[in-house]
Amino acid sequence: MGVTVKDPYDLLVIGSGAAGLSVALGLLALKPEARVAVLSKNELSEGSTRYAQGGIAAVVDATDSTEAHIADTLVAGAGICVEPAVRAVVEGAPEAIRWLIANGVVFDQEGEDLHLTREGGHSHRRIVHSADATGKAVQTSLEARIRESSADLFEFHNAVDLIREKLPLGRQGRCIGAYALDRRDGRVHRFPARAVVLATGGASRVYLYSSNPDGSTGDGIAMAWRSGCRVANMEFSQFHPTCLYHPRAKSFLVTEAVRGEGGRLLRPDGTRFMDDYDSRGELAPRDIVARAIDDVMKRLGCDCVYLDISHKPAEFVTHHFPTVHAEALKFGIDMTKEPLPVVPAAHYTCGGVLTDLAGRTDVENLYAIGEVAFTGLHGANRMASNSLLECLVIGAAAARDIGAKLGQVPAAPELAPWDETGVTDSDEEVVVAHNWDELRRFMWDYVGIVRSTKRLERARHRVKLLLGEINDYYGSFRVTNDLLELRNLSMVADLIIRSALARRESRGLHYTIDFPTLDTVAPPQNTILVPKNFSVRRAAQS
Repeated sequence: MGVTVKDPYDLLVIGSGAAGLSVALGLLALKPEARVAVLSKNELSEGSTRYAQGGIAAVVDATDSTEAHIADTLVAGAGICVEPAVRAVVEGAPEAIRWLIANGVVFDQEGEDLHLTREGGHSHRRIVHSADATGKAVQTSLEARIRESSADLFEFHNAVDLIREKLPLGRQGRCIGAYALDRRDGRVHRFPARAVVLATGGASRVYLYSSNPDGSTGDGIAMAWRSGCRVANMEFSQFHPTCLYHPRAKSFLVTEAVRGEGGRLLRPDGTRFMDDYDSRGELAPRDIVARAIDDVMKRLGCDCVYLDISHKPAEFVTHHFPTVHAEALKFGIDMTKEPLPVVPAAHYTCGGVLTDLAGRTDVENLYAIGEVAFTGLHGANRMASNSLLECLVIGAAAARDIGAKLGQVPAAPELAPWDETGVTDSDEEVVVAHNWDELRRFMWDYVGIVRSTKRLERARHRVKLLLGEINDYYGSFRVTNDLLELRNLSMVADLIIRSALARRESRGLHYTIDFPTLDTVAPPQNTILVPKNFSVRRAAQS
């Protein structure tokens, strides 16, 4: 569908993973007559949700408790989780699991009960899962439901920017839609809407090595920042400790559940090392495990470490980890008989657009759900399998909020056409490719797992020059998908660097050799950046 929409939608969802589809399906369940559109940068299925292996954290066993799940999350978050957000998401978990089951998701069973596994940071077995491909099971089921619904689906549409209502005296009001590039014909179309939801995922592709799909380029964070929304905690980029290390294995994540089920991390000589770094060993939170692996690799000068679960029966391994087993076999590695070579890779953006617990941002009628958002759930380090849970719980709350006020929000006015006056087709695409490569390399080298003030300042200087080049390029040539992603990634890189320089301590995922300990003098704070030259309604948390 590559036509410009003239009649406004009730809801425009930008993103088609668990966060976006839960909002869209939730609103349609409450208001079947609602006009809903879903934009997807690629196919509906090609987002981070599909690649989530481990599962969804939920207290569904009598031996576990909500208070234990909350306590574990607060510990992993290193002192700066927003406790009401943690409680709301954890308490919403059982209903989220029931909703997924009602929508066709099939989870592993143990007799008549859900089979539960354990992951790093959790004190109990509470990970509901579908083998080792939970995200794929969730995405497939929700995608089937949205395709059966009345929603209009726009695949291969990359959002360019949000549109705010123009008010007297040059002020800007509510969000009334978005411009989006149809990647198939190169045209930019307008999508007016009463409410807009950003469900675009994170920004881990800002790093050279990432477990994320190629589309995780921080689009929603950048668009919200340009529209006047605050962002928070962008310095906390989570590096997954274990991605498969092989020249032909592009960004394949080895689920944390492998360690949860007894997998051991080994040096190249076959000796274990995690007990030297943390009493919890392989079950320590991800930030600790990632730094430990990084330290071992740097000390020994090795390209990778090894994750070994071959001491378990082969049938156990293939039953619990069929996806990982099959993927490793493609590269001649049989994890039932030998260890997997693994390295850390950028995995999850713990910060994002500041929202409340219904997904509302600083801009009226603009919502942000999932990895694009900052609710306060994750603090300084996301605990394993809390991410899909947040998408579902906050997505359901946003659907209720949008549905409750749908009749009170006037329809979006007619939107101005996209202006291409004075622009031409680029004959220098090599510039985009070069800048893209430079950005990801200096972010990996200077703003990675271990940081320093000198490295961060070097990165700040580089990104400032890069932003100037990209803005000039953006103003002169027709937009392309690569240019849009580079523009957004460079802006998000700037936010990450600024946030990292502002935190003069080491906490959670942010570790700097210049301030290697916690700041115990001042009370722990979240890092909140405020865009200049905007006067906006402060609906999100303060």
